[in-house]
This record gives sequence, structure tokens and C-alpha cells, in this order.
Amino acid sequence: MPYARRTLAALTCTAVLCAGLGATAATAHPQPSPQAVFHRLATYPVYLNRPADVPAADPTVAEISAVSEDGRTFIHTDALAGRIGFVDLTDPAKPRGLGALDLAADLGVGDHAEPTSVAVVGGYVLVVVDTSESFTNPSGLLAVVDLATHALVRTIDLGGQPDSIALTPDKTHAAIAIENQRDEDVKPTGGAKGDLPQLPGGFLQLVDLPGTDPATWTTRAVPFTAEALAGLDTPQDPEPEYVAIDPTGTTVAVTLQENNGVALVDIASGTVSRVFSAGSVAVTGIDTAQDGVINQTGSIPATPREPDAVAWLDATHLATANEGDWKGGTRGWTVFDTSGAVVWDAGAELERLAVRTGLHSESRAGKKGVEIEGLAVATLGGKRYAFVGSERSNFVAVYDVDDAAHPRFVQVLATTNGPEGILPVPSRDLLLVSSETDDASVLVRSSVTVFGRGKAYARTAGTAKFPSVVSADDAAGNPIGWGALGALSADPTDKKHLWTASDAAYSTAHLLRLDVSRTPAVIDRDVVVTQGGTTASLDIEGVSARRRGGFWLGSEGATGAANALVRTDASGAIQQTVPLPADVSAGLSKWGIEGVAATEDSRGEHVWVALQRGLTGDETRARIGRYDVRTGTWAWFAYPLGTTTTAGDWIGLSEITVVDRDTLAVIERDKLNGPDAKVKAVYTVRIPARDPAPGTVGTLTKTLVRDLVPDLRATNGWTQEKLEGLTIGGDGQVYAITDNDGLKDATGETVLLRLGPAAKVFRAHR
Repeated sequence: MPYARRTLAALTCTAVLCAGLGATAATAHPQPSPQAVFHRLATYPVYLNRPADVPAADPTVAEISAVSEDGRTFIHTDALAGRIGFVDLTDPAKPRGLGALDLAADLGVGDHAEPTSVAVVGGYVLVVVDTSESFTNPSGLLAVVDLATHALVRTIDLGGQPDSIALTPDKTHAAIAIENQRDEDVKPTGGAKGDLPQLPGGFLQLVDLPGTDPATWTTRAVPFTAEALAGLDTPQDPEPEYVAIDPTGTTVAVTLQENNGVALVDIASGTVSRVFSAGSVAVTGIDTAQDGVINQTGSIPATPREPDAVAWLDATHLATANEGDWKGGTRGWTVFDTSGAVVWDAGAELERLAVRTGLHSESRAGKKGVEIEGLAVATLGGKRYAFVGSERSNFVAVYDVDDAAHPRFVQVLATTNGPEGILPVPSRDLLLVSSETDDASVLVRSSVTVFGRGKAYARTAGTAKFPSVVSADDAAGNPIGWGALGALSADPTDKKHLWTASDAAYSTAHLLRLDVSRTPAVIDRDVVVTQGGTTASLDIEGVSARRRGGFWLGSEGATGAANALVRTDASGAIQQTVPLPADVSAGLSKWGIEGVAATEDSRGEHVWVALQRGLTGDETRARIGRYDVRTGTWAWFAYPLGTTTTAGDWIGLSEITVVDRDTLAVIERDKLNGPDAKVKAVYTVRIPARDPAPGTVGTLTKTLVRDLVPDLRATNGWTQEKLEGLTIGGDGQVYAITDNDGLKDATGETVLLRLGPAAKVFRAHR
């Protein structure tokens, strides 16, 4: 089956991405007008909408979603908690929780009821509920809930364990995938653990909705017999996963994920009209090893697509999100015609998009990479779009699919962790993305992200639009890999560039040059740090480019003694390693060097070092040190840290930069994110005229320059924890940047803040 494949750089360019795609892409395609761009309006953590008696730390998630017919009430499933949540979207920039319904306590539909999907018909919410007591005795029901009163109107037995629901355009029929899912711990006769078949097999349940009275609604089961599914992997156990109904309202497409197939069902007759395999595809030019290195020379052999979500692009083309299960997953999405022929496949495109935008998850490289799970198609503003969600890299890629056989990349949207439900609302030009990952212990919370399309929403859009940093291609034509940018430095010889670095999220230390004359800023050079001719592994938390060439780096060690200043030449080769004084390193635990800044003038070359927290016995004061390069001596000063009353939180320094001969600026921050974030601030300190006596510590007085929490919240995204880079560029502008931790326990979004001219930012502090 031939198909068209194109690299990301060959796709269309947008105002938020084209700067990172190189001149060819940027000039080959015009940028879209503001009417065609999606703007992030709000990010709503759904734990804020939990019942009053539920602790904030309890898992509360948003998975699959629906919206009222007026587009003003958002309804989402929460399988973990056995609830459905309601959110008011009257003002899409200010979502407001309307409470949640507990399926057992409020609706009485079973002690172990889990909602799997949801839809809206008129004034009713159709809640698909799994009530199974075991894998071998699956059961489920459709709970019909009054949208206004939240009262249970009726339940309809579904005859098995359900998953996805879809409605015909006129809402006279619903289709529900009855999965009867497998037990991954069971070993069938002659098979491996988790293999098929595991009976009973699943089927499709059609619900006829002839009028507005739910009492008249009836069901029709469509059996997926082995004969109907002949040719698939295990036709006697089809495992239906996801359903979508074509624009004419006549045909249901059903993905059979574990069977790597798609079934088409005629709604009128309730019969299977066609079945085809989703096939296999080999993918090249991707990272396939979890080794701490973003290496895009890997490949996977011909692998089953094993599609999850499915959507119709038009009446003759459908698309699948190829998440994979235990046999496959091809890191992309595919367009088929209704005969089952592949007409387009994303190949490595979304993997490379993740790398280019800093959203590559190295921990998933050896598995299913970006893991494309969600997919939705809708027409907004007269244009047909496909929205493709990456479960592991936390983004939604937007494609123009007016020409169904030739999808055209438009934009990438950052979400919170694990985007699951993708819900376009064409009547209001909105896109709602619900992300299911929720772990309060690491401050990762499930959220609903609201995007608005077009100029009307630009006024309420977030500043520092995503992506604020992208990478250009390297010499081999691959996007430069990057992430975990925890430091910033001006380039003393080039006004339009800064330098940054990746930290211990990767096994090889990299210095990255950042062109801030473009928006988004572009990483256009990668310098690998080496020692003795081999790649070095450092936890770079501070960088300062030297006027005479090369760099000073601050490497934070796992222990106090492992913290060091490192000097490299311009090629990244280590020339010198300077340990911290023994008495200082002895007082450090795992919080060490977090910032480096250097000065070079008539007094010589001096390197300033910020230690994140206080030494043992002096925890309320962080240390700032100055290393005299000529004499090899240190002077130390105490910086008074703020306090926090939040359990498990702490306050520390995360960057230092030189404002002028007598003034330093630092970032002081807490370790909180999202709505809990309180301290992300720039302070200045004046350097005392005289150094402290040898063996003593000087005292610094700090002055608040700018609270950056409002700047981070103004992106309308998740407020990032690790604000870790700050510098004054050669262009006189002040820049700050967040560390995305390589996506570990983080959304993965990198925010580059442009804070304005230094003369204005530090006007009262110089």
C-alpha cells in the first residue's frame, strides 16, 4: 500500500513554529493569519472541582469529554474516582467548576462503576459505565442523566464492558464499543501472558434515539463474529476500542486495537460492511533507546499500527491514532480510504516534532515514543482540522485536512500530562483537551486546557506563546535535540544569541546556542561537552560564556563533594575543574550549584556561584560564592531565603547573573507548580565594598525586582515549577527560562520569558 510521507520541515509553517524550521520551510509556505491560529485561553486543574469531602491530593482526572449543545458546559469522565465532572465554559478563559456526580453515591449505578465515555443529546448526558466485576463476567450500562438537574433519568443495559461512544450528526443514533477487555495477567492456553483470545468477545452496541424521551430509546447489538472478522489476528476476540461515525451518519468505524484492525458497520442494517487490517509500517529517523541521549538515527521494523482513536476526515477517508498495545504502535497517525488502503502516514513526523519543541520523552524512546492516542476531526471557521494527541509528550498537533489525502501540519499545542480527550467545539471555535495523568505527590495534576481559534480569542491568549523555543536542524538534517534547559548566559561576542545547557536529564552534557532575535527563539548550535576526547556527563545548572572564548559551567553533584566549577574551551572540551572548598561541600546535601556568572575586567576574572540552599546548620541562608580565577581563592556571602508554610516545599536559589560591577541578580523560587506556585522571583543584591575576612561569611541584603509568577501564569498554561535561567543578553534585554526536567514529573513545556530592557527591569536597583 503506497502512501505519501513528508518530513516536518516540508510541512507548512506557522507564526509559532516556522522560525525553527529553517529558511526552506519558512519561505516555502505562507504563515497563517491570526484567524487560523489556536490560542491557549485557560488551563483548569480538575481537582479544584472535586466533592467537598475529597482531599485535594486524591486522584481526580479528566479523560473523555463532551459538551452541551450550547457549548457552555463541559462534561468529563473520571474513571479513577467513579465520577463525572461538570465545568462551566461560559467564559472560556475562566472555566468554573460546577461540581461532580458520583456514579455510586449520587446515581446508584454500582459500587464499582467506572465511566468510560460520555456524550450529550439535547438536555441529557449519556454516561457510558463499566460495571464489570471481573474480566470473565463483563457488564456495563448507559446512564442517562438530566444535564440541568443532574438527576438519573434511566439506565440501559449494554450487555458487556463498554468503552467509547459516538453519535450520528443528527443525534438519532449512538454507537458504543463493547470491548470486553483482556486481562493482561492471564495466560491463555498456548499463549503468553496477556495474549488473546480471552472470551467473551466484544461487539458493537447501537442505541436508537428516535425522540427526546429516553424511555423510547432502544438497543441493537451488532455481533463481531469470527466469520465477519476473518483475516484479523484473533477474530474470535475482537476487543473493540474506539468508535466514530462518518459525516453522513450511515457508517460506524470501530478500531479493534489488539487485532490491529478496523471494522465498518452499517447503522441502518446493523451489519458489518467491511473489515480491514490497519497494517504495519517501518519508521526511520527516530530515537529508539532509553539511554539518556536523543539519537534520531534509530528505526523500528515493520510494526503493527494497533490503532486506538479513529475519526472520519470526510465520507471516504478515516484516520487512526496508532498508539499500539502489546504488539505494536508506530508513533504516528494514518489516513485510510474506506477500502482500507493507506493514503497517508505520519511516519517519524510527530517524533521529530517532539524533539524540535523540547517535548521528547527520553524515558519512552525505547517503548512507543510519543504514543499517539487521541484523535478528533472537526470543521472550525470553514476549515477541516485533525487534532492528534501525544500521550507521552504532552502535545496536540493540529493538521489542515481539507484535502484528506494530504494532511498539512499547522500548529503544535502544549497540554498537561497525558492528553486523552480531544474535543473540538465548532460552534464556539474552541478546542478542549482533557489530560488524564494525576499524581499529587509529584505535583502533576489532571487538567482541561482550553484553546480558542481565531483573532477574536487573541486578546485573551497567553503571552509567551508555545513554543517559545524550537530547534533548527543539525548538519545531518535532524532537529537538534534539547530539553531541561536550566541555565542562561549572554554571548559576549554576539548580541542576538544566548547560551543555555541541558542538565542531568540526559547522559551527555550539551551547550546550546539560542537565537533570541527570532520568535520563537531558535536553538541553532549544539556543543557537546567532552573530557579527554569522550563525551562528559555533567549536571549543568549554570553557564557563563567567556569573553576570551569557552565557558564556565556549574555542575551540581549528587553529593556536596561532586559539585564543581568546570571551564571548557569553545569546542566544549574541559580544560579545568575547580571543586568547592571542603568546608562548603561538606555542608551540602543534594542541593548544590544552581547558577554561574562571570566577570572579567581590570580586577581580573571572577566567577560567581549560587548554591541552591543553605549549608547544614544554616539552612535559612543560601550561599553565594566568588571565585578569583587568578589567585584560586573563594569569598562567600550569605543570602537570606524566604520561607514557606506549604508542607514538603522549600525556597532556594536557581540562577545568578551580573547586572553591573556592584550588583548581582538571582532567581529565588519555591518547588511548587500549577495553582500552588507562589515564589518565582528576581531579586538583586549589592556586592559589599569589602570582602569578608578569610574563614567568615559576608551578609547580603536582597531587593525584590520582579515577581515572575504573574508572567508564568500569563501563558494560560500550567505554571511551571523550575524557573532556572536568567541573564541579560547582549541586546540589553532580560531573559528567563524554565527547566522542563526532560518531561519527568513535569508537563514538558519550556517557557522563555522576555522581560524587557535591563535598563528598565533593573532601573531602581543599579
